[in-house]
Amino acid sequence: MTVLFIIFGVLLIMSGISFLVSPLLTFLSYGYFIIILVLVYGILGIINAIRFKRFGLNFVFSILSVIFGIAAMFYPDLSMVTDTVLVYAAAIWFMLMGIVQIVTSIKITKKLGTGVWVFQLILGILSIIIGIVACFQPIIMAGSIGIFIAIYFIDTGITMISVGIAARG
Repeated sequence: MTVLFIIFGVLLIMSGISFLVSPLLTFLSYGYFIIILVLVYGILGIINAIRFKRFGLNFVFSILSVIFGIAAMFYPDLSMVTDTVLVYAAAIWFMLMGIVQIVTSIKITKKLGTGVWVFQLILGILSIIIGIVACFQPIIMAGSIGIFIAIYFIDTGITMISVGIAARG
């Protein structure tokens, strides 16, 4: 399982870098790729929760990721509606993931007592801010969602690689 976390982390980082190169194209044409990554992320989170018998926020968010991924696969042809729903779904997703990142950073500091948690805390706060801005300024979010997704994928990839390496060691 740790190898899957590392592989998935590398794929997320590579995808994030690709999304940074062309953020608008990311928003307009990489929908299925994003849906698949969200779906796989959710499935891995559920497997991890069951494996370690931890059914907290990460488990709930993983289930929501799977539901979002499956739902998005069934309604891809509703172009304008899908884009609008995607902007608001992304806003909610960023806010929820920000909360999960903040909770995780608190757990990391209690468990490890190192400065690693600060990076996670800052990204959690930024995720919440991004979600709030997206709710009130959806046009700005639509224009920059590719950049947000890129940053988030890179962050999640780094986190997954760190978790994979820590679980191995």
